[in-house]
Amino acid sequence: MTKPKTRARAGVKRRTAADRLPGDATADQLIARVIRVDHAGEYGAKRIYQGQLAVMREGAAKDQVRAMAAQEEKHLATFERALVERRVRPTVLAPLWHIAGFALGAGTALLGEKAAMACTVAVEEVIDGHYARQAEALGDDETVLRAAIAEARAHELEHRDTARAAGAAETPGYGLLTQAIKAGTRVAIWLSERV
Repeated sequence: MTKPKTRARAGVKRRTAADRLPGDATADQLIARVIRVDHAGEYGAKRIYQGQLAVMREGAAKDQVRAMAAQEEKHLATFERALVERRVRPTVLAPLWHIAGFALGAGTALLGEKAAMACTVAVEEVIDGHYARQAEALGDDETVLRAAIAEARAHELEHRDTARAAGAAETPGYGLLTQAIKAGTRVAIWLSERV
């Protein structure tokens, strides 16, 4: 039985990918994947909210979505800068996420405000785990990138909590809807890291 990878002992600086095993990504490959997928994810989130805003009627829910969308725009700008600074190519799937994100946002909003919020809960629950794993994988040599991920993660958790408070779980078929969205989000993450 092999031991799971763990952080270095207290006081010992850990470098990204220092604990890599044969076949694991190098530090440069890991960082490129992190930046690529996070840029794609924030772009997808932007498109989801744009789709929802295109359909939703004026009111409290639309105001909440606008506020969440504004935070996603800031996250997207952060990861766009990282793409340029680190010379990382974006995912070639961006045109697909452009369409799919908008369609998911508009489609859930057409089902009602609570369904739009259920979409947010589903996506953000997956993203929370995704960002946590990324932060754990990055070493002490990547404090700036880890800080950007931590900030985005904190906002994503706020979005999830806002959506829950807005009655997301009251959506008819909530379990089925959120499981489908979570599955799609996991596939999008896997693909965007690699392609």
